[in-house]
Amino acid sequence: MSTTYDQLVEIVTKLHDAPQDRIGPDVTFAQLDVDSLTMVEISMRIERDLGVPIDDNELQEDLTLGATTELIDSKLAQ
Repeated sequence: MSTTYDQLVEIVTKLHDAPQDRIGPDVTFAQLDVDSLTMVEISMRIERDLGVPIDDNELQEDLTLGATTELIDSKLAQ
């Protein structure tokens, strides 16, 4: 996958103790058992590290890591 994906995985694994073997582009935040507080922290870290603001309603538990990467990339392209 893309560099954005790798950066997202790094953010998620720093903030959430998800085993590496459970992480993949088709995995949702819910499948990783990411709680709402961690979702907010991930959103804030994406904005800080990647310079992309993500609204609370955009980053949902049923969003896959691949779809989140696409969201970030589309915002970077704007």
